[in-house]
Amino acid sequence: MMALIRIALAGEGGQGVQSVAEILAEAAYNEDKQTIYIPNFGLEQRGGVSIAFLQVSEQRIGAPKFNKADVVIAMSERAVARTAVYSDENTLFVYDNGFAVNPDDLPGEAKKIIGIPALETANHELHPRVFNIIIMGAVIGLTNMVSFEGAKAALEHKLGHKFEKNPDLRELNFKALELGKKMAEESLKEGVAK
Repeated sequence: MMALIRIALAGEGGQGVQSVAEILAEAAYNEDKQTIYIPNFGLEQRGGVSIAFLQVSEQRIGAPKFNKADVVIAMSERAVARTAVYSDENTLFVYDNGFAVNPDDLPGEAKKIIGIPALETANHELHPRVFNIIIMGAVIGLTNMVSFEGAKAALEHKLGHKFEKNPDLRELNFKALELGKKMAEESLKEGVAK
């Protein structure tokens, strides 16, 4: 039985943080899991830091909010600074290592701190627009909170209308999902730490 998984996803407004959380929540729901998704962003949806709080479990979830996450994923430099507070000695803290991170902004306590090249991979191997889908794949690779096929089905449901207009987008998004998953799994195996 899957234990409760608490995730804090953060990035700049417009990076697709909330979309990733919505798709993951839908995938979990479709797999008959309990899920709670709470968006958190300021008045400026673009230009501010956007945070999504997501919980998934096979059992009833007791509280909608949490203070510490099992996994924190920071998709921008400002998101690193904003999310360190959600980490403790049990947290896996993941950030995009394509930007310079001030070491003082990283959490003082974390089980492990991992940098993954999501933005660089999107820009050089795929397309900048699938950066958030790489992050979604990384969440799956780190947590196994939903199956890969379940995530693909939820992604198809969310973006199917775009895929119908341009079938190449389907392949691009699925490839991004798979790359993100592999990136995260390899980072865990390598034991990359701060």
